[in-house]
Amino acid sequence: QVQLVESGGGLVQAGGSLRLSCAASGPSFNNYAMGWFRQAPGKEREFVAAISKSSGTYYAGSMKGRFTISRDNAKNTLYLQMNSLKPEDTAAYYCAAEGGVAAGSVSTRPDAYDYWGQGTQVTVSS
Repeated sequence: QVQLVESGGGLVQAGGSLRLSCAASGPSFNNYAMGWFRQAPGKEREFVAAISKSSGTYYAGSMKGRFTISRDNAKNTLYLQMNSLKPEDTAAYYCAAEGGVAAGSVSTRPDAYDYWGQGTQVTVSS
């Protein structure tokens, strides 16, 4: 079983940057595709970005060019670099792990992921 702990959230002004981290414990971090999702109050959980076991990346349209997902398998850590932040990026951000997938595959559906962190809050002020 994989345990995930996010960190790095906070309050930032519009146009600013944050780097989220997701520390994984448990066996075989490199055997999981990893994703970032976010959820704002009153809204459904939304796909942000994902990275495959072979480090291929995929982004939701509104995040492409502003956000960068990466992983460090030696440190069992997933990252999300967020630049040019906007007030509409305000949400709780969650990392998730998906097992049993091919090396180059990622999923954008929350129900495809097996393990979730507790979330970290990102607030962008205008």
